[in-house]
Amino acid sequence: MGTAAPKKATIALDATKALDPRWLKPDSIETERILSVLDEAVAKLELSCLIPCIVDSLDRFADLLGPEITNNLIEYQKLSNRMEQLLASPGEDTVKAEEQRGSLHLLEEHLRCAVRNILRLLLASPLLCQALKREVQSRAPAAEAFIKAFGEFRNFMLERLLTGPTEEEETVQLMEDVSLRIKKNTATITALQAELAAAIRARDEAIQNKDNLIKGLKTSTQDLDEDSKTTILQVKQEGEKQQEEELRASQARCARLQQDIQQLEAELKKLVLEHRASELALRKRKCRVETEILNWVQTYDADMAEKQAEYEEVHAAYTKEKAELSLLMEKHALLLQEYSQIMEERRRNEEKKKQALEELATMARAATRIQAFWRGYVIRSTFKPKKKKKGKGKRKKGK
Repeated sequence: MGTAAPKKATIALDATKALDPRWLKPDSIETERILSVLDEAVAKLELSCLIPCIVDSLDRFADLLGPEITNNLIEYQKLSNRMEQLLASPGEDTVKAEEQRGSLHLLEEHLRCAVRNILRLLLASPLLCQALKREVQSRAPAAEAFIKAFGEFRNFMLERLLTGPTEEEETVQLMEDVSLRIKKNTATITALQAELAAAIRARDEAIQNKDNLIKGLKTSTQDLDEDSKTTILQVKQEGEKQQEEELRASQARCARLQQDIQQLEAELKKLVLEHRASELALRKRKCRVETEILNWVQTYDADMAEKQAEYEEVHAAYTKEKAELSLLMEKHALLLQEYSQIMEERRRNEEKKKQALEELATMARAATRIQAFWRGYVIRSTFKPKKKKKGKGKRKKGK
């Protein structure tokens, strides 16, 4: 079983490659010739399907096709129109029908010759064929279907030519395996459909139960609506009764309040009369206090005017003295600067004088020393020859 599965997979892969035309390659000259014939037939079919479209737009393609191909296409168009006319006019008797069939047969031969000539001229120019295929995009559906079927026939022939006995057996085995799988899948689908039907039935039952529950709930809601209407009616009646009782109570309360208002108005009038006298006394007192305040304000204004005049005099004197003080301060600053300069000059003079005295003392000491040195030198120089003479006398005595 372990080696059977890879072997079966290899067979399936090889069979798939054998069925795919992209994996098919010719292995003999005869096969290549057959394929070339089929490919040429496909090319001719494609071009022949383009001929009606080219004929319909012959003016547009005349420059591209050239005069020779254009003339052949015109001839083809004439033959086609003539055949259509013959087909459109059916023969009334046997003789005319025979003549019509003969004419149709002859026209078919001429059409075949014209198509062969056109295809020969077109196939002689591959670039022209490619240009026409690009220009003419649409073809008749029947022609497309025929070309597609012929292409499938070409692939089928290639497959049959390249399939050997072993490969054919493998293909048959693959087909049997595929059919077996299809049967298994069909059985599985049937079982799944049965399960689906059971699930649908269960769902329908659940939906039915829910519908019954909804109906019961609707019935209960209707009962609740009726009960609520009855309750609302009772509450409304009780509210009306309570409203009447409260209305009577409020009317009695309003009567009592009206009596209280009348009593309070009488008391208010009495209090107004009582307080008018006290109000008059308070107003008189207010006028007297206002008069006193006015007098005090006038006295305050007079005092403040005097104080303001005195303040202005003092301020003027202060300003004048301040100006004099600033002048004196400036003079003091100048004098202080001059004093500093004088003191600095004195200090310098003192230093110079002291330095001169020190130099004089130094020079005096130096002169004294020089004089002393000179005196000593003079004395020494005076007494020095005498000492030499004494020496000479001694020497003579020794002799």
